[in-house]
Amino acid sequence: MIQRPRGTRDFGPAEMAKRRKVEQAMRDVCHRFGFGEVVTPTFEHSELFTLRSGQGIIDEMYVFKDKGDREMALRPEITASVIRFYVTDMSTSPKPLKLYYVGNCFRYENPQSGRYREFFQLGAELIGTKTPETDAEVIALAVNCIRDAGLENFVVRVGHIGILKSLVREQIKDEQTAAEVLRKIDKEDWDALGDMFDAKVLPRQLFDKITSIADIKGGVEELNNLEDSESTRHLKEIFEVLKLYGIDDAQVDLGIVRGLDYYSGMVFEIDAPRLGAEKQVLGGGSYTLSELFGGEPVFSTGFAIGIDRVVLASEAEREIQVEPPLDAYVIPAKDDMRKYAFGIVARLRSQGLNADVDLMRRTMSKNLKYASSVGARFAVIVGKDEMAKRSVTLRDMKTGKQELVLADEVGSAIAGSHG
Repeated sequence: MIQRPRGTRDFGPAEMAKRRKVEQAMRDVCHRFGFGEVVTPTFEHSELFTLRSGQGIIDEMYVFKDKGDREMALRPEITASVIRFYVTDMSTSPKPLKLYYVGNCFRYENPQSGRYREFFQLGAELIGTKTPETDAEVIALAVNCIRDAGLENFVVRVGHIGILKSLVREQIKDEQTAAEVLRKIDKEDWDALGDMFDAKVLPRQLFDKITSIADIKGGVEELNNLEDSESTRHLKEIFEVLKLYGIDDAQVDLGIVRGLDYYSGMVFEIDAPRLGAEKQVLGGGSYTLSELFGGEPVFSTGFAIGIDRVVLASEAEREIQVEPPLDAYVIPAKDDMRKYAFGIVARLRSQGLNADVDLMRRTMSKNLKYASSVGARFAVIVGKDEMAKRSVTLRDMKTGKQELVLADEVGSAIAGSHG
């Protein structure tokens, strides 16, 4: 027996119904915000990802040589692909360009709860300008995606990388040392950063200032404790726009320091506390990437949502309710009613109903048991006496109530029962 690869999953119909409900809710939000869907290749030249994240990411990727001896990689994320697509095909499109995507990604890492080698993302990129309004628009899109997916218990944290970046570059004139400090901050390795300050005889008060800024968390009023700067003003304006969008519970968190080389300004994360250690369900921020791929510099703001984690978090709050898979299951009472049953199921399907019919030549009792087990809302029983009256018996599988309905009207009777 061949097992599935480690870190991957199989999803049955019941699980997929829940996942598709969550995904569709987020897609609908993207469309309401004016974002259009794009699709990019599942594999790309590996250089696309190493240019963005450095050669170190090779160890985390599924990399292979194609038959032309070109180094390819299964995509570990989709943002780089979208910006590559923008540079090659969409750079002359009217700005701002609002794009969203849904797809699977691959990373070679240690599988654990909420973390897999194949995982699924919904993400969005707003390309074209760097204003508080564009940043707030993307945060609002993300919050509404999470809300409409059914999650109630989540925390929105917003920071700005420019505050720590500018502090480090002002105080440390040697570019290589400054870059090394920023890398340590990015990894949140404060012990190693403290050791580095001692080893390089860097001012200890700068280390204390860095850690105190990274510790700033809370309401927007926390920004008043910082020196006035372009970054703090930018953040304050973002929070003002978010309030106008009805989002007044977002928090300031200047400890969000992920991706310092990649992000250039505002950064944000959304956590679902019920997930425990792997609580982050979304990460994003503003960045510049197009010039790495041969394009003109352009500001972008985006995010990626971990669909797997949103589903897990939603299920931790309450069961995700989905519609029954079948509106009707058509049962021929006897073999001589089979041809009538197929005619009726075809008519129900043509009317837009989800309908199935007995294909196994089961007995009536076994068919009713099957209809119940697959969650059909109604059983449509086609019997000789009923057909003589051009009618069928419609059985509500939840209540057991039965009624005689004209065959021509069974579809409208089932459709009218919704809600």
